[in-house]
Amino acid sequence: MKHREPTERHVTELQAFTLVEVLIAVMIMGMMLMSITKMLTAVRTTRDTVHNIQESMLAGPAILDQIERDLAGILVMDRPLALHLRVTNRIDLGLDADRIDFVSTSNSMDWLAEGDRFLRADYNEVGFCARPNKDEDQFLELYRREGFGVDDEPFTGGKYQFLHDRVRAFDIEVLARDGDEDEPLEEWGKNPEDEETIGLPAAVRISITIELAPRLLREQLVFLDSDKRTVTYTRTVRFPEALRGEEGTIPYLTIPASPAAPNAPVDDTLDGNQLQDRGDQLDTGDRSAPTGNPK
Repeated sequence: MKHREPTERHVTELQAFTLVEVLIAVMIMGMMLMSITKMLTAVRTTRDTVHNIQESMLAGPAILDQIERDLAGILVMDRPLALHLRVTNRIDLGLDADRIDFVSTSNSMDWLAEGDRFLRADYNEVGFCARPNKDEDQFLELYRREGFGVDDEPFTGGKYQFLHDRVRAFDIEVLARDGDEDEPLEEWGKNPEDEETIGLPAAVRISITIELAPRLLREQLVFLDSDKRTVTYTRTVRFPEALRGEEGTIPYLTIPASPAAPNAPVDDTLDGNQLQDRGDQLDTGDRSAPTGNPK
């Protein structure tokens, strides 16, 4: 039987059917690529969002930990009440940009070169303040101030150490007394003549608001609601009641007296003169070794 060649009409129909298959395949591949692209974008956005949240969760508590450590070592002994603590209420760029200054026993972070030696101060002027961000005017920059040693103006001068650059608010409230009966104060220690606002208060409440920093693309923040881009951390630092007394009543560190001799029993009923006489007798008495067999 003779094989019949396909006609021109048959060839045209076969070619048209193959083109439709190619178009369908291209359309399916395009849809798959679009799905993969969206999935990769979502994964990258989620990854960067988690990174930003973790970064802010580390930065906020770390800053508050530093402030609390410095305040825990606040120095008030042998100092006027007006120089114990100063809290300044400030507004910058429409944002809370408060400031706190004091003297702390925290070791200085900076070293002072003196010849071939490097020294650190045991007492330092410390402060925390917020300034406008030079690159992005909707943010504040947070700094830690440290003055090496202590001078007559402990609330000024020193070097500034950068802490964070995406601060939306740095707010400090002063609790003058224990309890929540009174409204918190926004300033403290500004007027030396006001005895109600000098010395140490019962506590200070410090709040810092940080906005999430985009890891790769700023546009990724669009996926977050405005209230989820910022995180606020609050810490209340209380001061010991013994350090909140009036001037002249604050306890001082003293060197304890030398312990009594091991063989000199002390009678608690004796007064000072009798104890002194007893001590003189011991000094002039027999210092020979005790008799008997040692155990």
